[in-house]
Amino acid sequence: FNNETFLFFLLTVSKTPNTQGQEESKLEEIYQELTQLTDKLLRLCRPCPWDWTFLLGNCYFFSKSQRNWNNAVKACQEVEAQLVIIQSDEEQTFLQQTSKAKGTTWMGLSDLKKEATWLWVDGSPLSFQKYWNRGEPNNIGEEDCVEFSGDGWNDSKCEQQKFWICKKSAVPCTAS
Repeated sequence: FNNETFLFFLLTVSKTPNTQGQEESKLEEIYQELTQLTDKLLRLCRPCPWDWTFLLGNCYFFSKSQRNWNNAVKACQEVEAQLVIIQSDEEQTFLQQTSKAKGTTWMGLSDLKKEATWLWVDGSPLSFQKYWNRGEPNNIGEEDCVEFSGDGWNDSKCEQQKFWICKKSAVPCTAS
């Protein structure tokens, strides 16, 4: 319930032709119900923050603005997450489809440290090549950062402004 709902209840009760005692009793009853519902809402388990998406035990944040790759890395760190690392086919499919609808989107993969040595933001090496678009990576004009583009991955200039995706582990629900 929000304040508007509570006010609606109050107005509804105040328009009911009752005696003063009945009105106070009814308001007290409504207040108690609202308090109980608020307590229940606070106890509901949310594995991810409100504006994040849950999938396979992880939470994903899809940016609404655009940044260059390094600033996207920082944006994720600021919310205790990291620029997304792909770990399964299901995750890749979900993120590729979401990005395709939105536009080119940064992921947490680059060869900034050494040309053609692709590393995730956690320092782990890229262990599969199957998601690259045909002819990619091609490093045309120093393309060292990776984006979701169309139906696969593309290496792109890290300075370009793109959407980004952050990923962090979901919070496990505990019985209360």
